Amino acid sequence: MRKTTMAIGVALAVAGMGSAVAGEGMWVPQQLPEIAGPLKKAGLKLNPQQLANLTGDPMGAVVSLGGCTASFVSPQGLVATNHHCAYGAIQLNSTPEKNLIRDGFNPATQAEELSAGPNARIYVLEDITDVTEQAKAAMDAAGNDPVARVNALEAFDKKTTSACESEAGYRCRVYSFMGGNTYRLFKNLEIKDVRLAYAPPSSVGKFGGDIDNWMWPRHTGDFSFYRAYVGKDGKPAAYSQDNVPYQPKHWLKIADKPLGAGDFVMVAGYPGRTDRYALAAEFENTQDWRYPAIVQAYNDQIAMVEAASKTDKQVEVKYASNMAGWNNTSKNFAGQLEGFKRNDVLGIKQKEEAAVLAWLRAQGEAGKPALAAHDALVQLVEQGKQTQARDMVLGSFNRTSVLGTAVNLYRLAIEKQKPDAEREAGYQQRDLPGIEGGLKQMERRYVASMDRQFQQYWLERYVALPTAQHVAAVDAWLGGSDKVAADKALQRLDGSKLGNLDERLKWLNADRATFEASQDPAIQYAVAVMPTLLQMEEQSKVSYGKALMARPLYLKAIADYKHSKGEFVYPDANSSLRITFGNVKGYTSLKGEQYAPFTKLEEVAAKETGAEPFDNPKALLDAVKAKRYGGLEDKRLSTVPVNFLSDLDITGGNSGSPVLDAQGKLVGLAFDGTIESVSSNWVFDPVITRMISVDQRYMRWIMQEVMPAPRLLQELGVPAKK
Repeated sequence: MRKTTMAIGVALAVAGMGSAVAGEGMWVPQQLPEIAGPLKKAGLKLNPQQLANLTGDPMGAVVSLGGCTASFVSPQGLVATNHHCAYGAIQLNSTPEKNLIRDGFNPATQAEELSAGPNARIYVLEDITDVTEQAKAAMDAAGNDPVARVNALEAFDKKTTSACESEAGYRCRVYSFMGGNTYRLFKNLEIKDVRLAYAPPSSVGKFGGDIDNWMWPRHTGDFSFYRAYVGKDGKPAAYSQDNVPYQPKHWLKIADKPLGAGDFVMVAGYPGRTDRYALAAEFENTQDWRYPAIVQAYNDQIAMVEAASKTDKQVEVKYASNMAGWNNTSKNFAGQLEGFKRNDVLGIKQKEEAAVLAWLRAQGEAGKPALAAHDALVQLVEQGKQTQARDMVLGSFNRTSVLGTAVNLYRLAIEKQKPDAEREAGYQQRDLPGIEGGLKQMERRYVASMDRQFQQYWLERYVALPTAQHVAAVDAWLGGSDKVAADKALQRLDGSKLGNLDERLKWLNADRATFEASQDPAIQYAVAVMPTLLQMEEQSKVSYGKALMARPLYLKAIADYKHSKGEFVYPDANSSLRITFGNVKGYTSLKGEQYAPFTKLEEVAAKETGAEPFDNPKALLDAVKAKRYGGLEDKRLSTVPVNFLSDLDITGGNSGSPVLDAQGKLVGLAFDGTIESVSSNWVFDPVITRMISVDQRYMRWIMQEVMPAPRLLQELGVPAKK
């Protein structure tokens, strides 16, 4: 290991300054030795320096799924994650006749494990390198032109990742921290053969469904297992029957001490995004427009799929993964909106920002650059608001299945005319397997009649936009700008052949001229609007370039202000590896209801209604009735614990993260937060923020008493008890 354990970017963290407390904070691994005191005080028994070793034990077992987190739990590449993280793979392998969503998946042998899909990935982090100096030098050499700076950063990114990926089997990425004050290169082993190894039925893995989502008390067995496979030479390879299980250097051991209230817990994972350093103006626009617009759109699409599913089981199965995502995000955003008002988050953000600005003004000349940067960022927010409705509607229309395929493939043909290093990110040689995988996976996630409804929904919303929001190229393709023109356009699109897999794959290698001569109506749309889409992309680069100059200055000022008050600073989440720590803890709700930190096995059966989403497997109800605890009961609870609460700081992307005890052993998997917690993406509230996890004892109980998997329990090192 080279730079992994070094205190990289201490200017960002200002190591040693201020204090850190359990609960709040998504800490980069390099900061952990600097907050050793609070970690020890919270109850950590390991040396904090050990946690900064990303290829050691236990951190070397933590992996990314590219949207969720997971962890190796056996020397044979077995990977534990959430049921909802594996839901796409479960759905991909389901049909109305063989419905793994409903029935679960429990293969008798490794040979029967199923591919999680051509785009399923497991990323094993091997190294982090600070590249801040090089990234900033590249931008500075481009001068002050916004687009030139963006292009320079992109060129640096491509060159850096290309060099990193020169060794086969790796996927690399440059991450920006604190708005561009720090840049780090993450090098990951990219495992391409991922297989589903075990999944409980949705009556366990999704128990409570969207009713219980984000709620407490919770009784969900949100866990599944993947297995990582590689070629016989031990190197990553595409799916093949000849591949063998990957043998990780480290894997997590199941905790041998029962977890209880007050105990230390920590999570290592890949949280997607938080906005705790966002401008008050950015927050206000999110509260007033962005979240309500997304909630409305997702709820409308949910209603369309629910209606179609009543008469078409193909729609129900093929759009199950979409529905899970829409329902989850819609409820999350709606909960955040309630929390924003209840807690006056706008007032808090405005007060915090006013304090920073006042502090900067008190600095005299030294504070002026950051004040100017703040003004520039506010102007960018106002500019973005002018076209945000158009951008959302047109972007969503362009991402419907058939049209999205046409737009993406035509753009690929355009980019292929350039040298690989000059292509737009997402269309380089390294991206081709993912593009092809998406074309193939569409086969299991597409129904022509449903896609047509989505096209109609977004196109009708487009023609209803104010005239000033219309796009000339789209109107020209429509042959008008009203509903009549939209209906005629939809009829034309019905003639596209891109709903067919062979047809999609045929266009994967077509050149630009072939696209431009095509008579396929979806491709004709892509050709007609592409010049405008590229122009809009260039305009967005101008805004991004301006932000690249302004945001680092302003966020550095926020950090300096906090340091002046003795506070420790952690960066916003950005999908890179983070650690958060705290303790198992119940809470008192905003309504004054007091909640214990654990839910119990009998409470699962008590929720039984005989209908989704509270329809337990018969084997579960029988085992509970007979009090068959299988030796997994907690004496303090007199039963098997199901889910538990802790005061840790997580967000989307942390799903599936291993929850570790003071010795670094697995006690559960993080899968949710309480509805009162969701607004913590913007303002953290330590009193009310709680993480919900599935207890490893409940996972084992399901695998022992409900859907027995003795082979996997043996592999986990915890054979079934009698």
